[in-house]
Amino acid sequence: MSGTWRVSWHGVRTVAALELRQRVRSTRWIVALVVWFLVVGAVTALTTGALGALTGHDTSPLHRGPLLFFVVTFLVLGLGLLVTPTLSSTAVNGDRAAGTLATVQVTLLTPAEIATGKLLGAFAAATAFLVASLPFYGLAMAMGGTRVITLVSVVIVTAVVLASVCGMGIGFSALTARTAGSTVLTFLGVSALAVFTLVFFGLTLPANTSQEEVRVWGVSPSSAQCESNALGDTTCSGSVTLGGSTAAGDSSAVPACEWRTETRPVVHTERTWWLLAANPFVIVSDASTVPQQDLQSVTSPFGAIREEVRTARAGASGISNECWGPMGQVSLPTEGPRPSAVPVWPWGLAFTVLLGVAGYVTAVRRLRIPQHALPRGVRVA
Repeated sequence: MSGTWRVSWHGVRTVAALELRQRVRSTRWIVALVVWFLVVGAVTALTTGALGALTGHDTSPLHRGPLLFFVVTFLVLGLGLLVTPTLSSTAVNGDRAAGTLATVQVTLLTPAEIATGKLLGAFAAATAFLVASLPFYGLAMAMGGTRVITLVSVVIVTAVVLASVCGMGIGFSALTARTAGSTVLTFLGVSALAVFTLVFFGLTLPANTSQEEVRVWGVSPSSAQCESNALGDTTCSGSVTLGGSTAAGDSSAVPACEWRTETRPVVHTERTWWLLAANPFVIVSDASTVPQQDLQSVTSPFGAIREEVRTARAGASGISNECWGPMGQVSLPTEGPRPSAVPVWPWGLAFTVLLGVAGYVTAVRRLRIPQHALPRGVRVA
């Protein structure tokens, strides 16, 4: 057992160098890298043009920079989740099918060194795609509105997620005999994190909904009656308040709001928020250090996602603010419920890393020799 898990830098470097040499010699990897750069560049250029057309002469950085940074980040992460499984899901069974794995296993290299070297090789290839996207991150940063620490946190968290996917791919590659099977399983695992978590969260909402009493801050149905004429003007009768005075029939005034209790369906998202926390896009959004004052801003998508997922973690508050005036929503007379201030990304990132570690441990155990049982049709050398 001690020999199985013994790791030396020389052994890991040897295996990683062999993996990288094979990838550099492969023209498909070079073509994939070029296509990646062109696709990210094209989407970035189209997004920049669209933002310029939408914002017009408005040069405020909060209207362009953060939106472009958000688009580039999600594009790079999405493409990375598509490309990374192909870099690691054939690392073990591909060499076994080619008859080169057994040659490596009979050397002084330990199973842990072989698995670690293959993991580093796949991660280095995935990192090359991430590095190729840095110029477009730089373009978004140059447009303003995004802090350097936000770029650093997003890139680091994205790299950790891709490394975890590499670990998952190596684990499936060691478990299955066919490269097609391990590739499909890796893609299913990535899809479960990126897509199925959102689907399952939505499907569980009806099961977590119950009829409960809710305190509503709003206009009582009996205190104001509003009618609309043919021109679309709204006239409300009853007691209305505007700047501390009372007026009648004034459509620009604020209706008098009061507390009332109603029985309504309440969704308890605090029971299933962890499904959202496991999503890679939610992890990156919540980990981005968006300024607190931009959380409610439509030009800060990262802040909006973080606001929603932390609200889901806090769950139902039992209070609903439905008092609206001409300038928007009227504040509650008392301090209302706030989203949870506890970040959710450490939980999601820890779960993703745990999956990668499980794949790595599986690969090490499957690379041990002698192997007592081999899948049908698998040759030793």
